[in-house]
Amino acid sequence: MLDFRVETFLTVCQTMNFTTAANILHITQPAVSGHIRFLEEKYNTKLFAYKNKQLFLTQSGEILKAHLITMKNDEKNMQGEIDSCNDDTEFFSLGVTMTVGEYAIVDELANFLLSHPHMNMHIHYGNTSQLLKLLDEGQINLAIVEGNYPRNKYSHKKYSTEEYIAVSAKNHNFAAGKPNRVNDLLGERLLVREKGSGTRNILENSLTALGLQISDFVRYTQVENMHTIISLLKKDCGISFMYKTAVEDELKAGVLKEIKLDDFKIFHDFDFIWEKDSVYSSKYLSFCEEFTR
Repeated sequence: MLDFRVETFLTVCQTMNFTTAANILHITQPAVSGHIRFLEEKYNTKLFAYKNKQLFLTQSGEILKAHLITMKNDEKNMQGEIDSCNDDTEFFSLGVTMTVGEYAIVDELANFLLSHPHMNMHIHYGNTSQLLKLLDEGQINLAIVEGNYPRNKYSHKKYSTEEYIAVSAKNHNFAAGKPNRVNDLLGERLLVREKGSGTRNILENSLTALGLQISDFVRYTQVENMHTIISLLKKDCGISFMYKTAVEDELKAGVLKEIKLDDFKIFHDFDFIWEKDSVYSSKYLSFCEEFTR
């Protein structure tokens, strides 16, 4: 069990306010200060500092925070392992983005479940930023994400490499005639995922590289569900950018078409990610290898 002063430190990291942390923990503010002082003396370093009356973590504090969060989450997983010994049932929690979960893992997940009849699994859906938060909070063991993430913060292994394309209805009439470049699509209504979505993140970065942004499109509609975007594409309500795997069936059926552009050829990895330096890293790596076998 981690020292109770660790919980105080992590709560201060969360609130960046000693008084607020004290209220959450139901202890006094001097007690919070004492807990932090104990840790600073133990590690012989300053963990917090003030700048313009604003509390912030020092570099040493950032390092301690990262390792203590991993230790706290590993302890939670250890308790789960101990509990599972009683009924011989293993538990695993996997987070997936909407695109990955709905279009890229069903066959692999089915094969894995059939090979592990005594395992209980929880599949969490969320966009990339939501899954990173769940990982940091220890709510999931591992995630498969499609967007960009701080690679130095997480251990990772490639799941697959996917093509990212522009899409429209088969018979869509383009405002500027047959498009050859992304600029030729700016007169169209863009159907786009919400902020925090990996699918949107890839689009934003790609547009930035071309000196463009989403607001350059004449109209846009933000939709928090890929199925809805695809349905709107079928009804010719606009154009969109997404991973090809999400519309593979519609492209083959001729309901939708890929908009081939000279300046837009994107491939991006879907990655397994988990907490860096976790004591369960070898277990998570084994899961990744078996899942993709």
